[in-house]
Amino acid sequence: MKRQDMPEPTRDHTARLMRINHTGEVCAQALYQGQAATARDPSVRESMERSAQEENDHLVWCETRIKELGGRTSLLNPLWYAGSFAIGAAAGIAGDKWSLGFVAETEHQVESHLDSHLAEVPDDDKKTRVILEQMKEDEISHADKALAKGGVELPLPIKKAMKLMSKVMTTSVYRL
Repeated sequence: MKRQDMPEPTRDHTARLMRINHTGEVCAQALYQGQAATARDPSVRESMERSAQEENDHLVWCETRIKELGGRTSLLNPLWYAGSFAIGAAAGIAGDKWSLGFVAETEHQVESHLDSHLAEVPDDDKKTRVILEQMKEDEISHADKALAKGGVELPLPIKKAMKLMSKVMTTSVYRL
């Protein structure tokens, strides 16, 4: 679906959803980079660095789609990057098994988040849907790899805190 084929409210809403996804990818970059900087095992460090590189595609896809829809990226991206890098570094300091568990939980939450966006994007907006579906597939793969490398399930309070931070991010970035 082309920009001019979309009603303005739908186009604006979709651009804002893609802005949220773009900021999520900015955060993913920062998390992986922070975790790589503090990883103990060189193979975990390499895995984090590789995952950060793989997320670059998502970043580009989201930014391109935002522009096509006439939107803009979030003004808050530098803030979210800095906070996410610090969280990633802290996860890495906690130890590789916790850091990998953090990756897995993050990607599971992103998968759920992408499902909610897919439910809101019009069925005939094939371009946005293809991007979101591919991102979802890639995030599932990252979670699976993190668990296979030894990631552990995070305690419930940490999972809840992560969901709360995600809600703060999505709500603020939708607007700014």
